[in-house]
Amino acid sequence: MKVIILLAGYGTRLRPHTYTKPKPLINVAGKPVLGHILDKLIAAGVNDVTFVVGYLSEQIQDYVHATYPKINGTYVEQREMNGQVPAILLAEQHVTEGPTFVVFGDTLAEVDLSVIGKTDADGVIYTKAVEDPRRFGVVKLEPDGTITRLIEKPSEMTDKQAVIGLYFVRDAAKLMAACHHLVERKIQTKGEFYLADALNLMIEDGARLRSEAVDVWLDAGKPDAVLESNRYLLSHGHDNSKHWLYRGFIVVPPVYIHPSAKIEASVIGPNTTIGEGCHISNSVIRESIVDANAEVIDNVLANSLIGRDAILHGRPRKFNIGDSSVVGFDEE
Repeated sequence: MKVIILLAGYGTRLRPHTYTKPKPLINVAGKPVLGHILDKLIAAGVNDVTFVVGYLSEQIQDYVHATYPKINGTYVEQREMNGQVPAILLAEQHVTEGPTFVVFGDTLAEVDLSVIGKTDADGVIYTKAVEDPRRFGVVKLEPDGTITRLIEKPSEMTDKQAVIGLYFVRDAAKLMAACHHLVERKIQTKGEFYLADALNLMIEDGARLRSEAVDVWLDAGKPDAVLESNRYLLSHGHDNSKHWLYRGFIVVPPVYIHPSAKIEASVIGPNTTIGEGCHISNSVIRESIVDANAEVIDNVLANSLIGRDAILHGRPRKFNIGDSSVVGFDEE
């Protein structure tokens, strides 16, 4: 089993954080998004991974080498942001045939990978029912779950099973052939070569692809989505609040606090991640992520993303507030 992980995007919706860090390394519930993806793949017995990297790629290589030394990882660089299919073709030198996963680097989901061993289909595409499918790629389905076509960002609301960014093909050679065919025929959607169009060529050529629905799909592409992913993961196995009781500050579960963090006279949580080497003093932090080596002193934070090495110094304030007063009201 081989895996291709697509990681070359700029992550513009997460700026300013992605000016200095690739999106897959955004910290969620105590580890980068990429770490959560690799943990699931390793648990399924996979360790042969081709990483398609781009912007700030050296940080991804350093992270994988340091944290997952047993992974047999290879790296290819996508220099032109012209679509998913060219990215996959860059991996062809390492993935030529056999069963293969293609994974988007911002995909976090609760998935059953064992289904690939229980079907004779040529591929499995993991999907999630959504209310408004127009922002996503979707699949058209037969009653038995067979996919008849993939549609990228449909204009209609008919088909609501959105593709989550996790694909399995039984033979990578067929996928690569479809990708080559797509590029040779210059079949593009909105100026890019989409994987959905390559999979449609496979279907037209007789491949049988099926949909596997998931209940939980977490996005890590925008600040609000990152915080929502953090909340879910903290509530499902990543809370370490019990290790921080009676330490001179208050913990409101669920939280993840790195063992090296220094915290004093503060309230942390709920749904908060504090990264490695952070210093928190005289502060209240909830519904937030504070990344490595940041310093927060005399502050109240909520629904915030604080980057690496950031320094937030507030100041104690004294109030004499009369009846019906409002201080610091947030109209949002």
